[in-house]
Amino acid sequence: MTIIVQPAPVAEVDRSRSRWLGLAVLVLAVLLVAVDATVLGVATPYIGEDLHPSGTQMLWIGDVYSFVIAGLLVSMGSLGDRIGRKRLLLVGATVFGAVSVLSAYATSAELLILSRALLGVAGATLMPSTLALIRNIFHDPRERSLAIGIWGAMASAGTAIGPMAGGFLLEHFWWGSVFLANLPVMIVLVVVGIKVLPESRNPDPGPWDLPSIGLSLVGLIGVVYAIKELAAQGPSDDTAVAAVLGAGALYGFVRRQLTLPKPLLDMRLFHNRGFSGAVLADLLTVLGMSGLVFFLSQYLQLVQGMGPFEAGLGEVPAAVGAVATGLVAGAAARRFSVRSVVAGGLATVGLALASLTLIGQHTGFTTLGTVLLVVGAGAGFSFTVTADVILSSVPKEQAGAASAVSETAYELGAALGIALLGSVMTGVYRGFEAPAGTPAAAHESLGGAVEAADGLPAPAAEALLESAREAFVDGLRLATGAGAAVLLLAAVAAWYLLRGLRLNTEGESTAEDPKPFTTDGPDDAALPQLQPAG
Repeated sequence: MTIIVQPAPVAEVDRSRSRWLGLAVLVLAVLLVAVDATVLGVATPYIGEDLHPSGTQMLWIGDVYSFVIAGLLVSMGSLGDRIGRKRLLLVGATVFGAVSVLSAYATSAELLILSRALLGVAGATLMPSTLALIRNIFHDPRERSLAIGIWGAMASAGTAIGPMAGGFLLEHFWWGSVFLANLPVMIVLVVVGIKVLPESRNPDPGPWDLPSIGLSLVGLIGVVYAIKELAAQGPSDDTAVAAVLGAGALYGFVRRQLTLPKPLLDMRLFHNRGFSGAVLADLLTVLGMSGLVFFLSQYLQLVQGMGPFEAGLGEVPAAVGAVATGLVAGAAARRFSVRSVVAGGLATVGLALASLTLIGQHTGFTTLGTVLLVVGAGAGFSFTVTADVILSSVPKEQAGAASAVSETAYELGAALGIALLGSVMTGVYRGFEAPAGTPAAAHESLGGAVEAADGLPAPAAEALLESAREAFVDGLRLATGAGAAVLLLAAVAAWYLLRGLRLNTEGESTAEDPKPFTTDGPDDAALPQLQPAG
């Protein structure tokens, strides 16, 4: 007997070309967020030279964006379900563009951290809206899989466009220009989106619960902050307070959702093993890859001596691999199985990262490019199929909340990865031996060492740079090794949690075992129902 998930009744789908024009607008929003996330890596050395942030401040500049997005995604996804996903998307894009200007003209590390946090607020409105609109525009299963593949491919393309565009701008303008590059994309998105995007919302959403919003925000940021500080500084009273406060807020959030008649996030979604497995796979994948993503540009520029544009080109193979596999991932999952494609993709990424534990200061681009191509290909398979599983597991009325959970896993994984693997990297780097008279800033970051070397005699400068670069590479090896272990663990978890799950021609997840997912409580009818076929 085969068990199928019966989809909720859907409105008549517009079969005209307008839905593909709508998809084009949605991928612009994805590009906006992806470019902003990756362009910062190229600009980091220039920001360090101009604003002189400490090592801790540099990490905050990198990860506060993800922290805030992670804390607000669930709230914003639920808000889109209530007020309209199109409206939220267009308002968020407008705010994103305005705050980009503030980031471009930041005059201190503190102001840049604040503007990055505000960008996180705006960014939290964009990602869940795009996936939720795809869920509501494309009801044909194969079309939706293709649309999700294009969505994921453009997100991957944005990771390559960001460093390349940033590199080009940095070779001609100041570092703030990388943020101003958001403006043309935002303008096109808003102007065209007003005309072609359909509005969609939950017809019976219930109130937007402010206490739940506060609990989710305090909980996620508190827990992530505690982990970050524990990894970087070790145990402390502040870390303990943040951990207890964050964990308590998350517990309160979950309890409140279980008692509300119309919760901000229906926690019973996690009773669906496919949904939970896909979310966990996304979180662990991004966590494991974050160390490489955040520090790769610094390695190419400050260790191998590439210019910003050349460094951006150096990261293209990963995007090429992700784009190529993302477009065929849905077909592969139908041809084989969901768990084979996801677990296989994760294992591939893990093995590729493991090979980077052999990286050196002078590793050739052919070797590095091949590894990055494999990393991108594995990630493209995994991310595309998990997104399809998550969207197919819920009624379209809850698409915003489900998309927000998916994106929360992604952003939380990025924040945790930068915090944990970045702290590992920083800890190894700070231990290098420097010549007498070296400024303390040289031990904060490799960019600080490069700047300090400019004020030293030639022999001392050469010794400083050689020692600092070797320490940086040692840290990168350790971070990628830890990331590889996380990815291989994620592959095992995906193989177990996604067993029996497949995507069928009706577009919803199905399972071959008689009890693939379970639900409890009197309101289970609100979830997609499991019924025997025939």
